[in-house]
Amino acid sequence: MKLDKKIWLASKSPRRRELLRQIGVDFEILFLREQAPRGPDVTELAMPGEAAADYVRRVTLEKVACAAHVQAMRHLPLRPILCADTTVSIDGDILGKPANNAEAQAMLRRLAGRRHQVLTSIALHWQEQTWQHTQVSQVEFSPLNDAQIVRYCSGSEPYDKAGGYGIQGQAAAFISHIEGSYSGIMGLPLYDTLQLLQQAGFAP
Repeated sequence: MKLDKKIWLASKSPRRRELLRQIGVDFEILFLREQAPRGPDVTELAMPGEAAADYVRRVTLEKVACAAHVQAMRHLPLRPILCADTTVSIDGDILGKPANNAEAQAMLRRLAGRRHQVLTSIALHWQEQTWQHTQVSQVEFSPLNDAQIVRYCSGSEPYDKAGGYGIQGQAAAFISHIEGSYSGIMGLPLYDTLQLLQQAGFAP
């Protein structure tokens, strides 16, 4: 089978789009349903007692399986399908996307002056095979005062990001140290993504 020059990216994240373009990967967006009336294609709720690494891996594999089903049902062009999911973990707890200002502030107060983990799991599906990898980075925040937290949470930046912050935005000023993958913290570890594409026989 002749391989298309593009892949499907099953993610609405603008950051993931930017990162794929950065390494020269051509793609189209494959949208999964997120809202009513039928509800989301994949729910992102953690199971009771589920570890962050297990959670992010499970959600990513569910997303890529769902995307493969959507590709088949819509008779879309056959291409590799890339999915990803990012979560933040501190003290063994999973911090998702804050639903409101109070949640966003609570998350930043918990992260302030401490180290936490950012986990991004990626999965690539192609020709009945699925490759998966989870990248874990350590992120350390400087101490923050209430004025900094309130000011940051008054903007739109915290609300579509796990942990309530984006390293590529204003919150970069809060981060004193990282160990791991900067692009992984943004939402798509580029080195690991390229490795999966190469394993599938697709090199941009």
